[in-house]
Amino acid sequence: MQAPSGDADVTRWRRAVAATGPADRAAAEAGVRLAYRRAGLPEPERILWAASPLEAVRRVTAERDGLGRSVRDAVRSRPWASERASVHARLGPGGWSEHWNATGARLWDITQALASRIRTGVVEELTDGDHTAETAVRLVLLDAVLGQHEAAWLCAFDTSEGSPLDGLAAVARAAGWWWPFERVAIVCERPLELHRDEAGRLDRADGPALAFPDGFALHAWRGMPVPEEFLGELSALTPERIGAEENAELRRVMLEHYGYDRYLDESGAVPVHRDETGVLWRVELAGDEDVVMVEVVNSTPEPDGTRRTYWLRVPPATRTAREGVAWTFGLHADVYEPVRQT
Repeated sequence: MQAPSGDADVTRWRRAVAATGPADRAAAEAGVRLAYRRAGLPEPERILWAASPLEAVRRVTAERDGLGRSVRDAVRSRPWASERASVHARLGPGGWSEHWNATGARLWDITQALASRIRTGVVEELTDGDHTAETAVRLVLLDAVLGQHEAAWLCAFDTSEGSPLDGLAAVARAAGWWWPFERVAIVCERPLELHRDEAGRLDRADGPALAFPDGFALHAWRGMPVPEEFLGELSALTPERIGAEENAELRRVMLEHYGYDRYLDESGAVPVHRDETGVLWRVELAGDEDVVMVEVVNSTPEPDGTRRTYWLRVPPATRTAREGVAWTFGLHADVYEPVRQT
């Protein structure tokens, strides 16, 4: 067996992770049946479709008696463990580590973050804080194969036609999460929308960052979950509204959207220290760490002769402008001696 290792494999699977729009149902269903056969199981009697993981969990819960036992272990866990053991034995510990870093590791953080947010969203939607209900929902989620969000580990193995993982890979390229049971498989559509920032985190200020066809949606700003109604406030923020927000995490989102420099300018903040490197500003926030920033002026003029002002956020414990500027360079204030400040 030849395990993939090139950038092209990572690129193809990265596209699968980010794929939106209607699933290729024919390809997904063929992949499901193939995955059962690869596991030595009879094909499922029926393949049902759900518009989202939320709907799928509801269907599993409502129809559990007619589904048969979960066969996730046979369909997904055992083939994965067998392939990993084979590649590890062939490459050795060091070779496996190098191979994983060149393939699956490059997608792991993204896929795990998306899967975790979807699980959390499903749990919140269905349980409303009821711990007993939450346990039941989480158990159903454990039976899921993550479809397109399995890309990180599929990327590390041979998934070509005829390989033990070709059925699982076919579903991952064509659809979202799915639940394999003895008699029935339930397969989810992919999301209709996916919005992420440059770091791959869910991020959108004017709507859902992740949305499925049935309306199940997740809202986030730079990776942080936020309520849907909260986003509507961002376009009308004021320093007073930001200061009045009691939730420290939501207040940070407000500050990032509003702009720390603008907030300092409009909130009546006063400088606490000034030296040749810049001006240190501090704003105290109830129940949260202080916002501390250094205002510096670029010594190199712009083409029109003006000089740009930059605002650099620094740790709350910063006491002088020099200390703050030095921190941005990873230096201690005592050794920061710029030849020219830029």
